Amino acid sequence: MLMLAAIVVLHITTIILLLVAAIDNAWWVNDSVSADLWGKWEFTNNVWHYTNLKDYPEDYLQAVQATSVLACVFTILALFVFVAQLFTLPKGMRFTFTGILQIIACLCIMTGASIYTAKLHVNESSGGYGHCYILAWISFVLTFILALTYFILRKKKE
Repeated sequence: MLMLAAIVVLHITTIILLLVAAIDNAWWVNDSVSADLWGKWEFTNNVWHYTNLKDYPEDYLQAVQATSVLACVFTILALFVFVAQLFTLPKGMRFTFTGILQIIACLCIMTGASIYTAKLHVNESSGGYGHCYILAWISFVLTFILALTYFILRKKKE
C-alpha cells in the first residue's frame, strides 16, 4: 500500500513539473529576454513587454508546443488509468496500459526538448536554458522511471 502511495505522489509530482515546464516563461533566458514555448518577454525601458515568437522557426516551435501538451495529456491520462486499473483488472494484467501511456509521454517530452535544443536558439550567443527547460528534462526522467515501475508492477504477484 505504501508503494502505491509513493507511486501516486511521484506521478502527481511529475504532472506538476510538466505543467510548470509547459506554462512558465523560462525556457530561454538572458538579461533582457525570457522566452517560453508560447511567447517572449523582452525587458525594454524598465518594463517587460510580451511579444510573439516571430523569429523562431514555426514548424519546430509548433512541434515542441504539441509534444509538450501531449506529454501533459498522456501523463494525466495515465494517472486516471492507473487508478482505474488498480480497482478493475486482476493481478498480472494491471498497469500495462498505464506503462504504455507513460512511455508515450516520456517520448513526447524527449522529442520536444530535443527539438528545442537542436533547432531553437542555436545561433544566439547570449543567454541560456532556463528552469522550465531543466524541469522538462527532469520530467522526462521521472516519466521513464514511472513507466519502468508500472511494467515491473505488472509482473509482480502478491
